[in-house]
Amino acid sequence: MSQTVEFARPRRSVLYMPASRASALEKAKSLPADALIFDLEDAVAPDAKADAREKAVEAALSAAYGRREVAIRANGLDTPWGREDLQAIARSGADAVVIPKVESEKMLEQATSILVEAGAPASMMLWAMIETPLGVLRAEEIAANRRLAVMVMGTSDLAVDLMASHTPERNPFLASFGLVRLAARAYGKAALDGVHLNLSNDEEFAAHCRQAADMGFDGKTVIHPKQLEPANACFGPDDNAIQNAEKIVQAYETAIAAGQGVATLDGKLIENLHAAQARRTLAQAAAIAALRGN
Repeated sequence: MSQTVEFARPRRSVLYMPASRASALEKAKSLPADALIFDLEDAVAPDAKADAREKAVEAALSAAYGRREVAIRANGLDTPWGREDLQAIARSGADAVVIPKVESEKMLEQATSILVEAGAPASMMLWAMIETPLGVLRAEEIAANRRLAVMVMGTSDLAVDLMASHTPERNPFLASFGLVRLAARAYGKAALDGVHLNLSNDEEFAAHCRQAADMGFDGKTVIHPKQLEPANACFGPDDNAIQNAEKIVQAYETAIAAGQGVATLDGKLIENLHAAQARRTLAQAAAIAALRGN
């Protein structure tokens, strides 16, 4: 059974920050990202893992990131660092823990068991990286996990396993995008697009953001601060969208008050589903304003 997705929490731009770099964690305090991922995995060398873990936990505990959502990406449980990562994250005060290369619901249950045993609060959610063919094929099973909040496309690793190229149109990934997005929507989870590695091609980045937004992704994971504002603009409602949503809600509520089941606005039929979509747009706009402190 499909579930209603909660769109109000902004995740338009989600920035990976290497937790081994204190300067990056400090800079993140002033960046316009909706959410931050302090990374203990790909961005951290093996001999820096323990130090990065300490820095990430200290940063999350500081509560210095305002209303931004803070997540910490752990190393996998099949590595020497994964279990200790989860045990430390459990007491970090982070909003979520990002689990890499998720290929089954069992992997999420294993992570949950470690977190709970280490004292993680019930409010600490899981984000699942979907970055292998098996993870994509089991997207529905993964999405059903009750503690899971977000599914994150890991297109870099996925490309390697698929033996696929990063084409401008991203055709090699469309099937994977579709399966993950369907699973996320069916179980009421958010879905984030993967990173764009070509930092010199701003036009292509903007095109990929538009493509992901059109497909229904909630936001995009990014690797550089310059990608934040374009992602925010693409995945968030602009002034015209907000004004139109207000008109739709007003027209529908006026019709309902008059005993009518539908309304018309600018020659278009307005039904309950249109009003519900408009209310989500307004809720998202209000959440973005709150995140910015407006």
